[in-house]
Amino acid sequence: MSVQEYLDKHMLSRKIEDAVNAAVRAKTPDPVLFISNHMRKVVPSVITKIKGRQILDSRGIPTVEVDLFTNKGSFRASVPSGHVTGMYEAVELRDGDKGMYLGNSVTRAVKNINEKISEALIGMDPTLQSQIDQAMIDLDKTEKKGQLGANAMLAVSIAACKAGAAEKEIPLYKHISDLSGKTNLTLPVPAFTVISGGKHAGNNLAIQEIMILPIGASRFEEALQMGSETYHHLKAVIKEKYGEQGCNVGEDGGFSPNLSSVQEGLNLVKEAISRTGYGEKIKMAIDVAATTFCMGTKYDLDYKFENKSGQNFKSGDDMIKMYEELCAAYPIVSIEDPFDKEDWEHVKRLSDLGLCQVVGDALLMSNHKRIERAIHESSCTALLLKVNQIGTVTEALEVVKLAKDAHWGVVVSHRSGETEDSFIADLSVGLAMGQIKTGAPCRGERLAKYNQLLRIEEELGDQAVYAGEDWRAT
Repeated sequence: MSVQEYLDKHMLSRKIEDAVNAAVRAKTPDPVLFISNHMRKVVPSVITKIKGRQILDSRGIPTVEVDLFTNKGSFRASVPSGHVTGMYEAVELRDGDKGMYLGNSVTRAVKNINEKISEALIGMDPTLQSQIDQAMIDLDKTEKKGQLGANAMLAVSIAACKAGAAEKEIPLYKHISDLSGKTNLTLPVPAFTVISGGKHAGNNLAIQEIMILPIGASRFEEALQMGSETYHHLKAVIKEKYGEQGCNVGEDGGFSPNLSSVQEGLNLVKEAISRTGYGEKIKMAIDVAATTFCMGTKYDLDYKFENKSGQNFKSGDDMIKMYEELCAAYPIVSIEDPFDKEDWEHVKRLSDLGLCQVVGDALLMSNHKRIERAIHESSCTALLLKVNQIGTVTEALEVVKLAKDAHWGVVVSHRSGETEDSFIADLSVGLAMGQIKTGAPCRGERLAKYNQLLRIEEELGDQAVYAGEDWRAT
């Protein structure tokens, strides 16, 4: 659209004249500022420019960042990345040139933003999120976004969402709520990572994370305090037993002492909670990430040990028995990925026991078809939402609605390779998910989300509602 066409379409000559007359009537001491503010309100905002670039995530690996410009200003978004991409999730486009960042560069994705996506979206209304996302989906023309790259599309989608909120002059979380058709805004219960294992740490712990959930807090601010205090008490407990080296942290900020079993780790956390005095107000959760150590139909809980005894291979039935014992001995309220991503039978059997929330991550990959199958088969009871596995904000809203309609819990999640972007904090509030998982109460890229939730709670004031005991029912 040419400048003249834009002027004609929005009748700017007439609107400028009206703004001048309004300034005269108001007898404003600063006519330029008055006219500028007046024009901002009467002229609809459109996307005027999109600029993509390559930055580094929290692991020092390239990822995509976007600056999207409208009449109202510029809006920035960046996308995270996980350790392993699955066959059921949207494609993360990387260059593959081993001479550049060991093959992890994203210059192809950035080029797609600066050339193809930019050309398609310039002139669009940033408040029309579904139309923006659909335009990118139509441009890509592949089921898993392999042409443009889900990393390219998501960065633009999130930036457009932020621009849409600015155009409506409302907070981002409120704009997201409007897009989803929800009316209630809820601060989520944080699932703080306190001990890291699996692929996220260099210790011998097979499972990926031990987390704490301060469901007994009355406000998010109190929940963050409880999480931080427990984390520091845990550091003292670990230092006493394993020395300073046990206090090293994994990629998500959890401590990574060289544990011999999950029970050993849970005992450490139990002792830390005891020292805080919060008691039953804090519950536990584990992310097993069992696909990582599934060998055929067996699960090797010693897969990280150099000298394996061969005695810790467990069948699916053995794993169920272990989870029953853990839930009886510790205040565990949630287990994530308790079995291999294709072990639908045992996930269902565990869910049927009703021991705790059973969260699907690798099982579901935030994939619409797999979520539908899990709902139909009653295979698990909660969705772990990783927005970068889907590729657009609109599709993320759709799968959350799918899970909520099935009366599932929904946990919005960070990735191991994170950025300072706090979008998922606003997303969790706007969609009233009730649960957020974004690492330990340490490391800047993790705290960016928690600190944003503090700001949102402060902004909502007396209207702020913390999920608390209703963490699964919001």
